[in-house]
Amino acid sequence: MITNGIKFKNFRIHRKSSKIKKILESVLKTNNFILQSLKDNYKNSYDLRKFKKFKNFKNFRLIGMGGSSLGVKAIHSFLKDKIIKKFIFIDNLDLNLKKTKNQKFLNLIISKSGETIETIVNCNILINKSDKNIFITENNKNYLSKLAEKLKAEVVQHNNFIGGRYSVLSETGMLPAELMGLNSNKFRQLNNLVKNKKFLNTLISNVNSILFFIKKKKYNSIILNYDPKSEGLFSWYQQLVAESLGKNKKGLLPIISSMPKDNHSVMQLYLDGFKNNFFTFFYVNENNSSKIINKTILNSKNYLKNKKLKDIIFAQKKATENIFDKKNIPFRSFEIFKRDEKTLGELFNFFILETILLSKAMNLNPYNQPAVELIKNQTKKILS
Repeated sequence: MITNGIKFKNFRIHRKSSKIKKILESVLKTNNFILQSLKDNYKNSYDLRKFKKFKNFKNFRLIGMGGSSLGVKAIHSFLKDKIIKKFIFIDNLDLNLKKTKNQKFLNLIISKSGETIETIVNCNILINKSDKNIFITENNKNYLSKLAEKLKAEVVQHNNFIGGRYSVLSETGMLPAELMGLNSNKFRQLNNLVKNKKFLNTLISNVNSILFFIKKKKYNSIILNYDPKSEGLFSWYQQLVAESLGKNKKGLLPIISSMPKDNHSVMQLYLDGFKNNFFTFFYVNENNSSKIINKTILNSKNYLKNKKLKDIIFAQKKATENIFDKKNIPFRSFEIFKRDEKTLGELFNFFILETILLSKAMNLNPYNQPAVELIKNQTKKILS
């Protein structure tokens, strides 16, 4: 166990190097706004008391793209059993998108720049006069700031120094989490984790192993996800890794595989195909689970009797790990024992630190995404 909620089995290949340890020490010493947002003493740009009046709303709609949506979506899906509010995520352009009549929403409109074209378009189509609106955007005269002023909406300042994919534990993720009824303070775990030597040593060893795979031209990072409620988490992780490391003809390609369903599609390739992959197993140990109905099981499948669904899924995960071991296919494994804000916060911390360390070791800037701006500019040129 690297924390009370997370059991972690590292890659069998352990590459020892003092370089990553030194990079980590340097990163933790810097006055970095992203890392500050992971700490329990981070000061939000909003007064939570001001937003308590919105907690009675039952229907919420989050309008945002990429990091302005994925972090909140990860929180919502991972902790959905604790959330009684209805949240709808508008995070793409949909030709069938229409206004909803006779239903009042609290809209959360999130864009760091305030100029994201998809978010502007979706706002234009969806927002009704009867809706209440909260905008989270940079403190300048951007499009969404002007729209918020016109709508007389609440505005929360998006931290200028925290990019979207790193913003999940800043205002962007924590105000929506509070409106879901969650405790934002429990997510911010960096203060505790930097005192946890096992966590830090595991992180360092993990990063060293991934760097070894990159040198061996294993560029596909495949997540074998056995928990449907973690799909949002790994969509967030996919953006985090792809945008942070995909530069200067370098990078990793995170691929999400839904298990055990994908045993019946791409697993043949994973086991016997090309060998430029490494894998992450992810499993959550649930307390509640449906159970096999014994009287309807035929004798040929007696071994299924008295089994809970979670027992069968775990057996499939364990069997797959055993075969990977026999075939010397590199993998690491996360097993989650507590589904709560603290554990999810620890996972956010682990993956953010992992990504920053990888980028620094690869001589990349983890915080920019210059190539994406080319498409934004070209789109504007075509539409003008």
